[in-house]
Amino acid sequence: MIPVLSRVVGAAAAGALLAVSFPPVGLWWAAIAAIALLVVVLSPLRGSAPRARTGALLGLVAGLVFFLLLVPWVGLYVGAYAAWALALVEALYLAAFGAGAVVILGAGLAPGRRPGPRAVGAAIGVAGWWSLWEWVRSSWPWGGFPWGRLAFGQADGPLLPLAAVGGTPLLGFAVSATGASIGLAVLLLARRRQPLRAATGLLAVPLLTVGLVAVTTVDTTTGAPGETADVAVVQGNVPRLGLDFNAQRRAVLENHLRVTSELADDVEAGTAARPDLVLWPENASDISPLADRLAGDQITALSRRLDAPILVGTVLRVGDGPEATNSYLVWDGRSSDSAAGPVVDRHDKKYIQPFGEWLPLRAPLEALFPIARTAGHFVPGDGTGLITAAGIDLGVAICFEIAFDAAAREPIARGAQILTVPTNNATFGRSPMTYQQLAMSRVRAVEHHVPVLIAATSGVSAVIGPDGQVLQETGIFEPATLAARVELGTAGTMATRLGGIPQMVSCLIGLVGLGWALIRTRQRPATEHEET
Repeated sequence: MIPVLSRVVGAAAAGALLAVSFPPVGLWWAAIAAIALLVVVLSPLRGSAPRARTGALLGLVAGLVFFLLLVPWVGLYVGAYAAWALALVEALYLAAFGAGAVVILGAGLAPGRRPGPRAVGAAIGVAGWWSLWEWVRSSWPWGGFPWGRLAFGQADGPLLPLAAVGGTPLLGFAVSATGASIGLAVLLLARRRQPLRAATGLLAVPLLTVGLVAVTTVDTTTGAPGETADVAVVQGNVPRLGLDFNAQRRAVLENHLRVTSELADDVEAGTAARPDLVLWPENASDISPLADRLAGDQITALSRRLDAPILVGTVLRVGDGPEATNSYLVWDGRSSDSAAGPVVDRHDKKYIQPFGEWLPLRAPLEALFPIARTAGHFVPGDGTGLITAAGIDLGVAICFEIAFDAAAREPIARGAQILTVPTNNATFGRSPMTYQQLAMSRVRAVEHHVPVLIAATSGVSAVIGPDGQVLQETGIFEPATLAARVELGTAGTMATRLGGIPQMVSCLIGLVGLGWALIRTRQRPATEHEET
């Protein structure tokens, strides 16, 4: 009999391995090892099988360790309790995974005929069950929290090309299926009465994954690339770290004006190429250039000097109340004299973050926690994320939006040739948050085969090629300009066209796997001793 304490230690180690697969460490294979270890601790061992409640405990432990190590930056300036609370909530989803996984694994490893096919079915079922709970926590409640999905730790992994076939759902499914197969193979090889072929049958899962990767690298896109655009990404920096960076809105705006002016000087001197468009980050001008004449005139003047539109991240009030939109404006000074004014297109952030940009249950939370009053009053936009600047169709995913599949996919499906990620990471200091966001953006580049441009107030800004490689990047908390000629995307990928279908299929596999396990468990007598 394996003591529950030993399983708990193994679950904690699995959670730590999951965290290691993400930046700042970024060992892609650690996610596969984590799933394999989690499968082992959730499986029947030496005649003892954990019950569902034990599985829930093990999943909870793994989730707590994972998220406490992944997102401590959430509480960097508001207090560690914020990160603890988030980790606990997110760990509940892994608890649900663990409760169901013990049933699937118990059915797959139960004594009987044909252990190999049953183990393969269990590996696929566990992968689908993991995918289901990743989807649930990425969607509910209040829009969900997709940070920490398995796919986002694979920016440097060999399975990354799968993102172009089935998006992050297929990539995450492949990682979890491979890990589950390895874990089950280890268990079968450790059993004296199980033949070697039962374990080797599990090779079908990783071999199929390798085959898919090989096919994907041959051709995942349609259309003939060739068009290019000259872009400039401006990182103006902020006066100081912390939540009060926006108390110095004029200074932040002046920083971006100064760095852009230096770019204009270089263009006029002939030492830099004239850009087709200039990208500023989220919150680059929280002084609304629509309401503040000086700010508007300054941006217009620079746009005219550069003979290019400037994409400006700003905050726009909605009516006379506290509500506002987190907006990205295409500011073209060349059209400022027209009746329409200088703003020729606009994206309002659609996926706003609870407890940061808006506060659920505001009244009771503000009464209990004074820090809650710092949460924003943002309202979501209702656009598609597609804007046009200088004749180029751009997708916009502002900051946390890049974590949501639809936020990246919808504008590309509608014809966006570049995906832009204006972001403000100043509130997270020098934490790994910005590098985790960079990894997500690299996955999105491959998923839709488009260049991705990250414009950050304080870093890391980056130019990412359609293959996910970082072509240029800035440091943290330093003013800089990235000038690049990027190849415009063409027609997206199979993942772009399939949309949410891979996610639905993977979730269905998880439900079918659990249903199969429950039926099989009812049909066979309970001969094994079960842990409490």
